[in-house]
Amino acid sequence: MSTVLVAKSRTNGKRSQLTDIRMQGSFPAVVYGYRVENTPISVNSADFLKTMREVGRNGVISLDLEGKKVNVILHEYQEDPLKKDIVHADFLAVDLTQEIEANVRVEVSEDSEGVKSGGVLQILLHELSVTAVPDKIPEVLQIDISNLNIGESITVGDVRGNFSCTINHEDDEPIANIQPPRTEEEDPDGGVREEDPPENSNDDKAEGEDV
Repeated sequence: MSTVLVAKSRTNGKRSQLTDIRMQGSFPAVVYGYRVENTPISVNSADFLKTMREVGRNGVISLDLEGKKVNVILHEYQEDPLKKDIVHADFLAVDLTQEIEANVRVEVSEDSEGVKSGGVLQILLHELSVTAVPDKIPEVLQIDISNLNIGESITVGDVRGNFSCTINHEDDEPIANIQPPRTEEEDPDGGVREEDPPENSNDDKAEGEDV
């Protein structure tokens, strides 16, 4: 059962109205998509954060727009860079029987054989594009790299069968690898940087200096 989030209709584009909405503890948003025209709305900030904690970033929300329930997912949002408050959001209305595309965050375990041996974990894909019906889109894709050794990588093809969703990437795309530890400082040209020669000490005699 989808979590319900209450929304209110609003008129679009009036700066004074947007200010009033934010002063009342809400933020402006818009909903569009399956059987829904582009509709400006406002959502209570506290209720929104509570809902997102319950359903996750890609979860299905039952948006209650003045009595009409619409199944939506959070498509995009804008955040204040300083206060971290949500300042605007886009909700995409979805058909629960039709597949959609979404970006899902990747998490890899840092406890691998290569890391234990001193290697450095390098994550190359921090999220993957997937296709699934809306209520089957995972919150996160957990990638097990426990057997990965130094010089090895894990690719999309290695994990494709581990999830119920379709991953929209080529099999040979690397997700993460283990780099060998750096033992010597290298110069920009790729060679080993030589130490600077020691400066002349006071004991050294300059050429032509009297003894």
